[in-house]
Amino acid sequence: MKILIVQANQFLNGSGGTEKICSFLANGFVEMQHQVEIATNENISGKAIFPLHESIKVTNIYDASIRQKLPIPYFNYQGKNPFLWVKFKLKKKYSKVLNKLIYENKNRKDEFYEFNLRQKSIAWKKYIDTIKPDLIVTMTIGSLLEMSYQNNYNIPIIDSVNGRPDHDFTDVLWYRSEIDMRSLKQSYENLDGIQILFDSFKPFLPDTFKGKCVTIPNPIQQVESTEIVDHKIAKKRYKICNVGSLVMSHKQQNITIKVFTEIAEKYPDWDLCFWGIGHDYELIKDKIEKAKLENRIFLKGFTENPLEELKKSDIFIFPSRHEGFPLALGEALSAGLPSLGFRNCPGVNELIEHGKNGFLANDQSELKNNLEKLIQDNELRQKFGENAHLSMKKYAPETVLKQWEAFINNLVK
Repeated sequence: MKILIVQANQFLNGSGGTEKICSFLANGFVEMQHQVEIATNENISGKAIFPLHESIKVTNIYDASIRQKLPIPYFNYQGKNPFLWVKFKLKKKYSKVLNKLIYENKNRKDEFYEFNLRQKSIAWKKYIDTIKPDLIVTMTIGSLLEMSYQNNYNIPIIDSVNGRPDHDFTDVLWYRSEIDMRSLKQSYENLDGIQILFDSFKPFLPDTFKGKCVTIPNPIQQVESTEIVDHKIAKKRYKICNVGSLVMSHKQQNITIKVFTEIAEKYPDWDLCFWGIGHDYELIKDKIEKAKLENRIFLKGFTENPLEELKKSDIFIFPSRHEGFPLALGEALSAGLPSLGFRNCPGVNELIEHGKNGFLANDQSELKNNLEKLIQDNELRQKFGENAHLSMKKYAPETVLKQWEAFINNLVK
């Protein structure tokens, strides 16, 4: 079978969870003896960050000649010619006025949105008609919309949902325009099947979806029982760890810094380490400097082997605002780290079993108290860590791939 995996944006050079799962599925489908191609549509050059089987082709269908209606560009003149300075100043003001007129007019904004979306979908249709896959798997609803808008395909389409479904087509987490939400919701009509991460996510599917729904979790890289963290070993310094994109609106590293700052003086042999990259690096660095804890809180950057870093840690803290199936948390638990998160965070509240492999908090104060409980009690860390390791066994990659194979075979007959 020829399988096309579509991640329209952020696949090239992307190191997030969606890219990791996209690569995992591609490699898994190859193991199932399928022919696999990954397609994206990005105005950048780059490559897949996560390893791919040599037979997997990655295609960027981006074409600069495809017209898009965009705001009128402008820039600041950097030269010393006063006449050119006046010319570009006037041009900038003119462009700003025109852009304001365009984007304050709802009908005009919607016209731009539909035009641009249609141009992209035409390009996708041409490409897909050329390669003729037997199955399409989309990695985001945005990818599904861009590929299927006003198009008809006589090809089964599955979407892999990387979070709670309503986060993908509503403005519950961030702003989306009415036309965007309406279009995203309508795109579910084009699906033959959908994969959700937890049974509890099923009620959040839109009423426009009429296909088959299955629950298949994300895979968690397994750690051998002989290699998990041994909390009985005394250390000179102990480490609280966080792994994730440096995006405070999502991962809330600011909360982690605040909580640690409040107790750092009480526990001088404990440090805090952040692993990850993201656009809030400077903001997070500034918060660390203001806390005057540069020698205790560290920004470690990107790591190609997060499991090895997790195995050097003692507690995993993960106060995210929202998640789907958090891979970093799952790997921390597999490594034997007792973990902390918020009770109201989807995904986190599925993997952390309160009082068994970690603690779920209702607020920052409770998060701090839970952190102190773990810092003070290495026997509790050992107990939770062993439970955490065992609780991740059901998410072994080979188990997850068998579930995907059954889903595909059931859908494509």
